[in-house]
Amino acid sequence: MSPASPAPRSSGIEPLVTLDAVQEARARIGARLHRTPVLSSRRLSRQAGVPLRLKMESLQKTGSFKVRGALNKVLVAGKAARSGVVTVSAGNHAQALAWAAGCVDVPCAVVMPAGASETKARASAGYGAEVVTADDVHQAFALAESLARDRGMLFTHPFDDPAVIAGHGTTGLELAEQAVDLEVLVVPVGGGGLIAGVAAAMKRLRPELRIYGVEPRGAAAMSESLRIGRPARLERVGSVADGLAPPMAGEITYRHVRALVDDVVRVSDAQITAAVRALAETTKMVVEPAGAAGVAALMFGRIPELGGGPAGVVVSGGNVDSSLLAEILDPERARGPASPR
Repeated sequence: MSPASPAPRSSGIEPLVTLDAVQEARARIGARLHRTPVLSSRRLSRQAGVPLRLKMESLQKTGSFKVRGALNKVLVAGKAARSGVVTVSAGNHAQALAWAAGCVDVPCAVVMPAGASETKARASAGYGAEVVTADDVHQAFALAESLARDRGMLFTHPFDDPAVIAGHGTTGLELAEQAVDLEVLVVPVGGGGLIAGVAAAMKRLRPELRIYGVEPRGAAAMSESLRIGRPARLERVGSVADGLAPPMAGEITYRHVRALVDDVVRVSDAQITAAVRALAETTKMVVEPAGAAGVAALMFGRIPELGGGPAGVVVSGGNVDSSLLAEILDPERARGPASPR
């Protein structure tokens, strides 16, 4: 893969999101959102073998980076969204789009697959969304598109949309200003919207920066896409990191990753949950499994050829069910007392 070269452009294929588009997104959404902090941890840095810079998107409005892309999409859409917006989400994008729709006073419907986090579903409803449940993620997309047609709502893809990607890229603009000495950047990957946007910004600002994506082993659509040379669709996925488990890579996000990202690595669920515990113990931050994936990759040596310079990692979200968090933080207690023999 050639990380600095642009993806080939052909008739009917949209070009990659530009640095100008990301900067325009920041001008559009910046005043409404948090400039999230960058934290450090001596203990985590020792485990990783390099100084770490943690971009805490878990402290963003709605608890994840997703609100950046959702708000940019709604504001760019303008009148096209006046009848409302609809999307598919396991939770974080649902909350983000509901919040963004509230900013412009339009209806929002979110279709969530069965088994999605109840906490995230309740939060989405709390932000004003109509929550609809589908049997699985494939049915969820079909149902969302049907709602869009029937109600005249704007379908907003959770990751494979240039305006969403540009909004997510504002994370990279901030980080480039907050941590000017980075040699490596590590970003969690689900559908690829976050890493596509961050790479669109940071590879243009700092072409020498090495950028790595991280996926759960049980939901590795993007690394499979890079292997086969086209966006992959997985028959089944499973991971404790529900925010990183769509069954497909996006067409648009795949092209960004192919062109701008150095590699995508995989981590196990056990490594992810260990990173959640480490973040809680060292930074005192509650982070969901998806948000901890990048830290897991650095803790367990999954990022190749680390030099001595600082590595950045996007901690992408903090929306985790209390019961799951309790099990992760204290697995022995979560299992309860042993049954009598």
